[in-house]
Amino acid sequence: MTVLHLRRARTSLVLDARGPRLPRVVHWGGDVGDLDDDALRQLAEATVAPVVPSSFDAPTTLTLLPEAAAGWSGRPALAGHRGRADWATAFRLDDLDVEDTPGAAARVTVRATDAGAGLSLAVELTLDPTGLLLLRHRLRNAGGTPYELRELTPVLPVPAVATELLDLTGRWCRERSPQRHPWPMGTWVREGRHGRTGHDATLLLVAGTAGFGFRHGEVWAVHTAWSGDHVTFAERRPSGEAVFGGGELLAPGEIVLHPGESYATPLLYAVWSDTGLDGLSEVLHTHLRARPSHPRRARPVTLNVWEAVYFDHDLDRLRVLADHAAEVGVERFVLDDGWFRGRRHDRAGLGDWWVDEDVWPDGLQPLIDHVRGHGMEFGLWVEPEMVNPDSDLFRAHPEWVLQVPGRLPPGWRQQQVLDLAEPDAYAYLLARLDALLGGHDGISYLKWDHNRDLTEAGHRGRPGVHAQTGAVYLLLDELRRRHPDVEIESCASGGARVDLEILARTDRVWASDCNDALERLAIQRWTGLLLPPELVGTHTGPERSHTTHRVHDLGFRATTALFGHHGIEWDIASISDRERAELTAWVALHKRLRPLLHSGRTVRVDHPDPAVWAHGVVGYDGTAAVYAVSRLATSVAQVPGPVRLPGLDPGRRYAVRPPAGVPGPATLDRAAPPWLAHGVTLTGAALATVGLHLPALHPEQTLLLEVTAVG
Repeated sequence: MTVLHLRRARTSLVLDARGPRLPRVVHWGGDVGDLDDDALRQLAEATVAPVVPSSFDAPTTLTLLPEAAAGWSGRPALAGHRGRADWATAFRLDDLDVEDTPGAAARVTVRATDAGAGLSLAVELTLDPTGLLLLRHRLRNAGGTPYELRELTPVLPVPAVATELLDLTGRWCRERSPQRHPWPMGTWVREGRHGRTGHDATLLLVAGTAGFGFRHGEVWAVHTAWSGDHVTFAERRPSGEAVFGGGELLAPGEIVLHPGESYATPLLYAVWSDTGLDGLSEVLHTHLRARPSHPRRARPVTLNVWEAVYFDHDLDRLRVLADHAAEVGVERFVLDDGWFRGRRHDRAGLGDWWVDEDVWPDGLQPLIDHVRGHGMEFGLWVEPEMVNPDSDLFRAHPEWVLQVPGRLPPGWRQQQVLDLAEPDAYAYLLARLDALLGGHDGISYLKWDHNRDLTEAGHRGRPGVHAQTGAVYLLLDELRRRHPDVEIESCASGGARVDLEILARTDRVWASDCNDALERLAIQRWTGLLLPPELVGTHTGPERSHTTHRVHDLGFRATTALFGHHGIEWDIASISDRERAELTAWVALHKRLRPLLHSGRTVRVDHPDPAVWAHGVVGYDGTAAVYAVSRLATSVAQVPGPVRLPGLDPGRRYAVRPPAGVPGPATLDRAAPPWLAHGVTLTGAALATVGLHLPALHPEQTLLLEVTAVG
């Protein structure tokens, strides 16, 4: 065996795989250069900790699967037993498969066994061309009796220079709220027991050097790609080790491996950057955009009818709404909840996926045809995993609900969860969705919702979240196979199912049910830590927010919705001609900027005034950029200071001016900065280092700036 060195895009992964135990991660982080075998061996030896008093007689070895047999006394990476035996392991390295072709992803598969425990292990590592590291474990029961698995979690070491932690939490309509603190001794554990990813899920768990920000500092981060119960954690030991880990949360008895059976962990995505949080995002965004499944065509401007009509479905009214949607430039029209049998409110009908003949006597096709006659695509809301007790499906098959024998889980929005691991329930849903898509000419989009947590989610008397999550993936995969041109949005009461495994099967996420522009600025900023703008639904809502009752002018709402997969969630048939004309201008601006917004590098500004937020997108060729500077509240200082515009080519000259054709923000200055009237031309270095004084914006206003290379 050997010491391996994988290098991609300024990132190095060094593995001491000389055996006899599992390999140890010598280094994961910045590129350590071109090292020969002897240098790699010496690096491995240089990173072995000393033996200190009151400790094991040999140095603790933190392997890819930390074990007590190697001196690890932290959180177990593997927990399980075989009838109260084989609860401790000591894996021995069998062999390595290494693929390291320049220009492609580097891959290592580690194989190991513990003959005494009757277990075999495969560790799969991939370092892709962007520098993103993916890690997965596969455990096989090689013994002769069942083995109950309680936990199997990939773990990676983090260096001691990372002294601060950042993660995200949240709730309905307030997803992705950041929280930050020093990384103390002990374990910071983020568990999600919702049966879905969760509003409170941390998209990334980040550790970094003191004071790291969007544009500075060395940072390490992990993402647990799983749409069911999961855990992500950071642990620092008094013995000196610090680790990240993430995997699936398993209930007692949920995974029992019979002889010859295997279990695979969710993928753990791991990323390093020496240019702050924006550096992490660039690696992740580049990786996602390189996927074969990533959306390639322009993201259609979408109107969703929910906040326009709610459950009041009327063909004539919806036709008028579609007429106005086409007028303002909408490219996709989505009919939301309320179209199927018995669905006049949110207390009935889920599970009965037939068009309601009382509301739609001629079916949905007349509306579909009207929408498509305007050149727009047609989309439809569904919530396939759910069932109302007041439904024909539930009355016929109450046994198809996830439950503990003898009682239903607590109600949530008057609905329960269908057990998709039950073959008949799965077959029913697949058949109904297939018939819905195949029986209509022109449904090209599904808004796939998921409006409750999974609680007491039992399948045939055993815990069922793992099987349910896998069944949802299979259902999506099969629908995509049968209907490859249909796009799917992952919505779950807003942003409660946002992870990279669901996004392997869907085309965008709904970041939040909240369309309040002030709330959305934060939700979208932190969702964008993981996802590029084109994967995040961002809609202009009504003047008064449905969820907060705040009132914002159209400019603030539209500029917030500009930076994403743009859309509208508003009854635009009832607004004034002036509002409709302004909305048309904002939609046109988004379409003009869309190629840049959905392909460029996301940048965020570290401004000293917490009331001033700035972000933007910069083209990779350095020819264009667009920035948004927002005033969230009043500031202590009357003039908060210049705002720097990062990410441009330092040596090029750029013209900076607000975009034409849309209204500017409301300001309180008696005289605007002189440059604002006609624009200014400066180098990228000057804009990033000195910045620009901006007008004195009123609170909850945004100034857009277009930046174009000159010469």
